[in-house]
Amino acid sequence: MKIKVAKSAGFCFGVKRAIEIALKTAREEKNDVYMLGDIVHNEFVVEQIKKAGIKVVDSIEKINSGVLLLRAHGTVPEIYERAKEKGLKIVDATCPMVLEIHKIVKKLESENYQIVVIGDHNHDEVKAIAAQSKNPIVIENPHEVKKIGKKFKKIGVVVQSTQNIEKVKGILSKLVTITKELRFINTICKPTQDHQDEIRKMPLENDVMIIVGSFTSANTRRLTEISRGLNPNTYQVESAKNIKEEWFKNCKTVGISAGASTPDYLIKEVVEKIKAL
Repeated sequence: MKIKVAKSAGFCFGVKRAIEIALKTAREEKNDVYMLGDIVHNEFVVEQIKKAGIKVVDSIEKINSGVLLLRAHGTVPEIYERAKEKGLKIVDATCPMVLEIHKIVKKLESENYQIVVIGDHNHDEVKAIAAQSKNPIVIENPHEVKKIGKKFKKIGVVVQSTQNIEKVKGILSKLVTITKELRFINTICKPTQDHQDEIRKMPLENDVMIIVGSFTSANTRRLTEISRGLNPNTYQVESAKNIKEEWFKNCKTVGISAGASTPDYLIKEVVEKIKAL
């Protein structure tokens, strides 16, 4: 049985950078270090951060002093302002590519475009991007365009960095019907594009596909969704413990990919488990 691991599998630049910043901050800071939510969507990484001593809270009002570590997904402007008011030290681990989307939104709005953010409504990155605009519209699927209920002279569109480009195309085809001018900035990051390029080929070239990553990770779920649409023998696992022997009956080739928040060691463990079968 041949096993092929996607070149793009695992940590992207932004996630790797955020984790390194978090661990470095935990080592060097004498004061307590806090985060508003998990640094990335992966339980194993979350446990690593917890062991480093970083405290996770659900509100900035629960932090009276110390260090506020901003996560890879970014945050809304009010959090920066409130942290400064409370005298907290801010360590910003927001992915530089996400910060670039924030800048694009502000520029488009200054040019009088109605801001549309294509992304998952409840995702932290999307909330932070939308918060850069005074009156944003967030759209998750093509059907939501009808609900807008009015037309605009100019629409400026940005995208959650980990979105599926095929879904984005479907939404754009609907947006052109409600505006005279549509300006689209493709803000899907390169690591996501690489992931998606590979995941559109590998399921067609392998008998079984394994996607490694947390079910709380939007980009990992998207990889699974795309792969399963091409090859029904696609399985998402959080770790090697979830691998089932019956998946590989009469299997000659296995393709493995992993979300951008999945540590390399989890991918290696999955490979070793499959080899052992």
